[in-house]
Amino acid sequence: MIQLHKFIFFISIIFTCSAVNAQQELDTLTAKDIFGIRVGIDITKPIISLIKEDTKGFEIVADARVYKNFYAAIELGYDNVTTIEDYLNFTTEGSYVKFGGNYNAYENWKGMTNEIYVGMRYGLSFFNQTLNSYTPNIYGTYFIPETVEPNTEYSDLSAQWIEFILGIRAETFKNFYMGFSIGFKALVSDKAPENFQNLYIPGFYKASLNNLGFGFNYTLTYQIPFNKK
Repeated sequence: MIQLHKFIFFISIIFTCSAVNAQQELDTLTAKDIFGIRVGIDITKPIISLIKEDTKGFEIVADARVYKNFYAAIELGYDNVTTIEDYLNFTTEGSYVKFGGNYNAYENWKGMTNEIYVGMRYGLSFFNQTLNSYTPNIYGTYFIPETVEPNTEYSDLSAQWIEFILGIRAETFKNFYMGFSIGFKALVSDKAPENFQNLYIPGFYKASLNNLGFGFNYTLTYQIPFNKK
């Protein structure tokens, strides 16, 4: 899976750099600033869903240019993931929403809307956890460990987090964009089952003991222009 992440990252760099170079060759004398709404998907989720049978999910992304270099952004998604740890096997299912904004630090020519941006999101997730099985950790004793399968479901769980984002996005064809971003997450609060920590949270993904996380996406989006200035 790490190799897949690296492959997606390098492909995104190649396509984005080529797109930026191509756009810079356009005639900018009559071009205008474009304002519009972009809508698309994170294509890493369906790819991973095809490769891993125990992982299903999707994410819809959208953003709108509200001022010269500022964009309002939102992501909506769903995850159904089975995680196998040393002593645990559990399934997490739920949905999430992330909303916030991006600042584009890339200085476009007139009429271009490519981006090298930094952003921030506030994330909310609502989900269920099902403990499929666990093996009591009794190594070092005279007892033989026995796997127990309780199939216990914990519902009405939730989590909130803050996410800092670095990303790039470029127009590859007219109104079509390719983008890549990485996110650094900090859990603000979560509602966890009694005696069972939320080790995986939809939208936040794997949660560490220090409540920090990491994520990435690779997006294809289409812009619906509604105003030129």
